[in-house]
Amino acid sequence: MTFLYPAFFFLLLLCIPLVLWYILSRRHEEPALRIASIAPLRNISSNLAALLVHLPFLLRLSIFVLVVFILARPQTKMPLSEREVQGIDIMIAMDISQSMLTEDLSPNRIEAAKQVAYEFIQGRPNDNIGLTLFGGEAFTQCPMTTDHIALLSTFRGVSCELQTNGTIAPGTAIGMGLTNAVSRLANSKAPSKVVILLTDGANNAGDISPLTAAEIAKQKGIRVYTIAVGRQGMVRQPVGILPDGSYYYANVKSDMDPATLRSIAKATGGLYYAAASERELRRIYKDIDKLERTKLKQHHYNKYYEAFTPFAWAAFALLLSEIVLRLTWLRRIP
Repeated sequence: MTFLYPAFFFLLLLCIPLVLWYILSRRHEEPALRIASIAPLRNISSNLAALLVHLPFLLRLSIFVLVVFILARPQTKMPLSEREVQGIDIMIAMDISQSMLTEDLSPNRIEAAKQVAYEFIQGRPNDNIGLTLFGGEAFTQCPMTTDHIALLSTFRGVSCELQTNGTIAPGTAIGMGLTNAVSRLANSKAPSKVVILLTDGANNAGDISPLTAAEIAKQKGIRVYTIAVGRQGMVRQPVGILPDGSYYYANVKSDMDPATLRSIAKATGGLYYAAASERELRRIYKDIDKLERTKLKQHHYNKYYEAFTPFAWAAFALLLSEIVLRLTWLRRIP
């Protein structure tokens, strides 16, 4: 049991002068008892009768003590739950280069990747998850958070427009994207730290090579799961923007670099995956979901219950007893 306002216990010091006042005042009173009738006391010993004289004062003093306890606001603290949960820190590094608009996945690579990522995030309620985006350069779109509603809202706004409208540099900077994600996890104290890297191209921009970024991740104890999104070979890909704002598509050879993605995964203790369809992408996320589970025991002691009721009932009972005694056995006759 705890007390929200323990300072009220200083009022108990008033009991000392009250007891002294009672003792001193009794010396000036008559030694006899004034009662309506001595019949109730005929069978009571003289010692017990003498004690009954002090009973009203003791009851009032007890009531005062109980009121002080009520004012101090007693509370009990009960654990809401004690359970094992599974939580880790995850950064999702997603490629938003123009090639992610390729429609070999429905409706295109980036939208398919976003949809499956939604499902993955919703299935990991105890994880800290963040989002890094990269094209020719990289930036953190959402730092790691357990507020997955806010994270999913951020995900909905992800598109390739930042590169197509020239806000970020052209190209695919895989090394920069991985480094940005790793920097967000570097100081994490979580037992497991993971980067999920999604891209459909080869590294052709940025100042940091993918393998250098992988070495940094390895030194920080971060596993990297790499996912090559889309089909290899000839694909219908947007290669320009027409005057009306629509994309111009042409059949080009996909420039994926599976060897580099495998090297990144192997160097960091992660795995490499190829997702040529949304079903395969969903299966990959399910696989990662099974692999990355860390058990943590959580205790919740954040609910308090008011515990003044027993003190209030006890004070009421004592007050009622004092009134009954004063009006019956210990009533004074004027």
